[in-house]
Amino acid sequence: MYNNIFYCPYCTDKRNICPFSNGEGITYYDANLTFNNSSEFNIGNVVIPPTRDRWSRWENLGGVLTSGPAVSSWARNRLDAFAAGSNNALYHIFWNGSRWSNWESLGGRLTSAPAAVSWGNNRIDVFARGTDNAMWHIFWNGSRWSAWESLGGNITSAPAVSSWAPNRLDTFARGTDNALWHKWWNGSRWSNWESLGGRLTSAPAAVSWRNNRIDVFARSEGNRLFHLFWNGSRWSRWENLGGIISSGPAASSRSSNRLEVFARGLNNQLITTSWNGSRWSLWRSIGGNITLDPAAVSWGPNRTDVFARGRGNALWHIWRN
Repeated sequence: MYNNIFYCPYCTDKRNICPFSNGEGITYYDANLTFNNSSEFNIGNVVIPPTRDRWSRWENLGGVLTSGPAVSSWARNRLDAFAAGSNNALYHIFWNGSRWSNWESLGGRLTSAPAAVSWGNNRIDVFARGTDNAMWHIFWNGSRWSAWESLGGNITSAPAVSSWAPNRLDTFARGTDNALWHKWWNGSRWSNWESLGGRLTSAPAAVSWRNNRIDVFARSEGNRLFHLFWNGSRWSRWENLGGIISSGPAASSRSSNRLEVFARGLNNQLITTSWNGSRWSLWRSIGGNITLDPAAVSWGPNRTDVFARGRGNALWHIWRN
């Protein structure tokens, strides 16, 4: 607790291996310890060691990715994943409930990771930064993919997108001033870009868990996770959720007032924190060896799927039932 040194209970317990240990039961880390009633402690910036906790093993879905992935789901047991390929085009792979498809190219020339969301059955909207630093959009209408369209802007990160109602889209990206910028589709037209402030050091992530609700996450000062939300009438202030993350975050929601956030930790493992309706959990490691921002989606109240680029620049997948 002095000079950023503390005795970690996970290191001193010989049954556990702390991912931040120096091997002597001492962890050199910004601990940010908070003690409650002397018997309970919250290690704000320490990650609980890897646990299976009903998580699957990682599976390799192939591909040669040059960006982090995006993922959406338009029905139970349906997954659509996207990433930039070696030629910077958008590539797509999907799970139809029984097997994974082959990768297919959807064209374009991406300079960021994509973002994807589904607001209705058999509908997918995908966004990415183009060579002109504008945000570009392509969508699946149930029978075919659209042409790419430019939505303008001058963005310095991959975009994020969420949907809280049919034919409603809210997109977010970091601007040239490092603030969060927002542009939305109201069912008939696109808004202008608006600034939501902040000082982002990563791409944002966004998710909606009810009508007229949006939660946005991004890395900011001190590599910590920050959170902003829309409650239906106004935007909150940015709040610091702690952690030490080495990537942009991913966010998903299993049900009303439930949130899961994922990011890469300092040791390149996937780490997560969750909101249970009243408080945020400690950060926990899920393991793996990821090399870029993850992506996450939930297609049911007891299901979360997470994707990331891993070994061999392939797409890797892990899920929890």
